[in-house]
Formats: sequence, structure tokens, C-alpha cells
Amino acid sequence: MPLEPRFVAMALSPNGEKLLAHGEEIASKWELVARSRILGADVLSTQSLTLMLPALLVDIAEALTPDFSKPFRDRADIAVYHGAERARCADYGPEQIAQEFQFARETISEFAATHLDLTAEDHVAIDHLIDLAMCDSLHAFASTQEELRRKLAASISHDMRTPLAVVLSGAQLVQRSGEPGQARHWAQKIAANADRLKEMVAELLDALTFAHGDKLPLELSSFDMADLVKEVCGEYRQMSGTRVRTRCEATLGTWCRKSMRRALENLVNNAVKYGDGQAVDIVATRRADRLLLSVHNSGASIPIEQQSRIFEYFTRDVTAAASVGWGLGLPLVKRVAESHGGSVKVESSEADGTTFIMNVPIDCSPRA
Repeated sequence: MPLEPRFVAMALSPNGEKLLAHGEEIASKWELVARSRILGADVLSTQSLTLMLPALLVDIAEALTPDFSKPFRDRADIAVYHGAERARCADYGPEQIAQEFQFARETISEFAATHLDLTAEDHVAIDHLIDLAMCDSLHAFASTQEELRRKLAASISHDMRTPLAVVLSGAQLVQRSGEPGQARHWAQKIAANADRLKEMVAELLDALTFAHGDKLPLELSSFDMADLVKEVCGEYRQMSGTRVRTRCEATLGTWCRKSMRRALENLVNNAVKYGDGQAVDIVATRRADRLLLSVHNSGASIPIEQQSRIFEYFTRDVTAAASVGWGLGLPLVKRVAESHGGSVKVESSEADGTTFIMNVPIDCSPRA
């Protein structure tokens, strides 16, 4: 979380005190300008949009106070947090961040022209502070985007293991089979999963090359979720000794089949891995205009303090003996759900086991 701006005990200059006294007025005016002139700013909350402005105003007030000994650069972490949040949570590019600081400069200058008595040196100090904050924010934005690209690439690489396992097991069965029909069946499985691997490689190259951020592109189509569940479960029954049970009502909707499949595979992977060899249950039901897709296992529960963190990258399950934890799959599930306008949650207890529930709209077509 960002640090709260610190209002120092030492008295500020009249210019500094007046600037902070009118801080809400300046922030409100800046917000109106930003929402009307910055692409993507109109969907942000007031708290998120004006995140960096209070700390910036405090820094400027201190800079306008002669002989103020406290260095204003100790609040650079606010600018860094601001840039990182814009990369993660806003549909922003570096030009939008630069516009935010430019409009802050204009708004503060307009206020100063009518309310403050500034020297040429004061104007230089204000410009210098805004430039420093903008540079810190842009650097954090670029670093966070690069980190997100690496995580997306790691997630895709992780998901390649499932179709690769089908390819390998299919090849082994073809070698053993004396039945031409069985050989053709597994040859088709191998070809289909090789195509999926080719798609994932293309996604991986995109993730490494382009700035997609943390959002997933969706290729929407209409299909029955029960059919997708049946297809995925059929493969797991062949690859794993774990029983996979389904209870799915026919549910026709509009989703991205490819990303929903990846999400479901990750949930089943985890359920098999942490289910202590017991059966895995998959349920798909429709509730009004929503799809509820759940995957349950009866293995060891997830500690309550871990449940809010397992959807973050590289978080490991502290109860698991395996060296590889929840790490990559669950953040992908969360992004798939949120990209469809939905959410994912976990319910876990010693008595009932662990259930992951995706809740997404039935129709994810973009609205006009």
C-alpha cells in the first residue's frame, strides 16, 4: 500500500501552507482534467486516479519553504508505487503517465498564478520535483510491465506441460497398440495437442515481445461448458490414476474456449496434485446470467492466512511437500476469470476440503 503523505511538524512557508490548505481543490480540478483528457482515466476510482497527488503537493510545499532541511526525495516510493499500479491496474501507456504529471504541472501553475507569490527559483524547484516524480513513475511502469511479461511467459510455459503429457502418453500408446483404430485415435489426440502447443508457443512469443500487460486477449465463441469439462476430464482420466467426477448441466454461453480450458486444466492439475489421491469433483451450473465452475479436492486444506495470497505469482502452498507450489497456475485462473468480467475464490477447511470457484457471466460478448 502507498505511504500516506507526511505533514511535517516544522512550520512551512506561507506559500507552502496555502498550497496544502487548497490541496483538495487542486486535486479535484486536476481529476476533472485527467478524466476528460487522458485515455483510460475515466474508469479509475478517485482514490486510484489521485494516488500520487497528495505526496507531490507535500513535496512542493516543503520545497517552497526556505532552508527546509528534510530531503523531499524520501517520498519517491509514492511515485514508484503509482507507476507500478498504473502498469497493473490501468489501461495505460507511458504517454498517459506523462500526461498525468503534465496536467498536474498545469493545474498547480494555474493555482500558483492567482494564490501564491513565487520567485523564479520557486518555479524551477516545482518543475524539478514534478520531473523527478514523473521519471520515477515511468521507470516503475516500465519495470512492472516487463515483470508482467515474464510472468505471463512463465505461466504459458507452465501450462504447456498438460498437452505435452498427452502427446507423450499418446505416442507411447500408439507404439504399444496393435489396433489400427486405437492408433488412429491416439494419433488424432497427438495432433490436436501439438496444435495447442503451437498456439501456446505463439502466445509465449507475444508475451516476450509485446507489452500486453496483465490482461488476456479473448477469442470469444459460443459453446457448451459441459462439453469442455467432458473433454478436459477425459484426458485427465487417461493420464492420471485419480478419479475425476463431473456434475455439469448443459450451459451454453459465450467465452474464450482456449483460456477457459487453460483455467480449468490448472484447477484440475492442482486438485489432482493436492488431493491426496482422492477423487476430484467438477461442477458447472448456471445461476441466472452467471456460470459457476468449481473444482473440489479432499486433500489437506489451505491455511486461512494463505488463501488470499495463492492467486499471486510464485506463492507456494506451505502445507505441500512438493518443491513446486501453487505458483503459476492460480494467477492464470484469476486473470482468465477477470478477463471474462468475473472472479475466482477459494473455500478451504479441514472438514470439507478445498474448492475453487470461478464465477463468470454467461455471455462475455462486448457490449456496445
